[in-house]
Amino acid sequence: MEFGPYLMLASLEGAVTAAVLALTAIGLSLVFGVMRVVNVAHGEFFMLGAVLAWWVASHVGGPPAVGFVAALVIAPLAVGALAALADMTVLKRVAYDPERTIVATIGILYILQQVTLMTYGPEARPVEAPFNTRLALPWVEWGEGGIQLYWPWGLSTTSYKLFVIGAAAAVLVGVWLLMARTRIGLLMRATQLDREMALAFGIPVERVYAMVFGIGGALAALGAVLIVPIQQAHYLMGGDPLLLSFIVVIIGGLGSLPGTVAAAVLIGLSDGIISVFFSPTLAKILATLLVALVLVFRPQGLFGTGAK
Repeated sequence: MEFGPYLMLASLEGAVTAAVLALTAIGLSLVFGVMRVVNVAHGEFFMLGAVLAWWVASHVGGPPAVGFVAALVIAPLAVGALAALADMTVLKRVAYDPERTIVATIGILYILQQVTLMTYGPEARPVEAPFNTRLALPWVEWGEGGIQLYWPWGLSTTSYKLFVIGAAAAVLVGVWLLMARTRIGLLMRATQLDREMALAFGIPVERVYAMVFGIGGALAALGAVLIVPIQQAHYLMGGDPLLLSFIVVIIGGLGSLPGTVAAAVLIGLSDGIISVFFSPTLAKILATLLVALVLVFRPQGLFGTGAK
């Protein structure tokens, strides 16, 4: 196979990573943008979504699609409710102080991780995809008769991976509509801009905070449900999503939702392409180097705004 088809195949794999990473990172960015809270436990909400997806899918009878759809609904709602409860019982009591919230979310991280280990176990377990048809991909080349279409051997993807990309894009559009076109989004933006003024106008800021923290956890869990038919669920799977989400949020700009999506696409595609042609370790090294360069030359991020 020539280089071009390989590059297209690697780009598709990177697009799947970018789609799930965008969902996970947008939740982290939303929490920081509205609440100014660095949620170190965000990766464990991702892990919990994957584990709950396995539990729901394994306990629902019928075809795999039925269990997957049930997991797609139940896991994000359950994780979102748990995240909102954690906000009301822990973060609210430390008054959302930046230093104390970091320590508090580290504690939540270890609690979720160890409880999952004790109940779920150390094994990695798969969730069957609702559909997984192998699709051959065409490639275009210039031949003697002009442009020709052919199907190289081995150049293929699955219908489920294409579904992950489309579903993530639809959810991201939904988040944008929520923030830009609804009263809930207006309350979030008002709270983000000026907490004291929002309180003065009677906005229930603490309820907004709980809702935002819950939405952030639910988005991470949704990303996990989408990826768990490709990557098996296990209790230590929250580390990489947390690291990559922080990288994406820093590069895109803290609290910038468009910047987060753009950075997720950049990191996801580069990770997929570099992992295929070189190694996954090199992809992580280059992503970390990019973060260092952004922090040195543009601390507010590529899409962030500087202090006025």
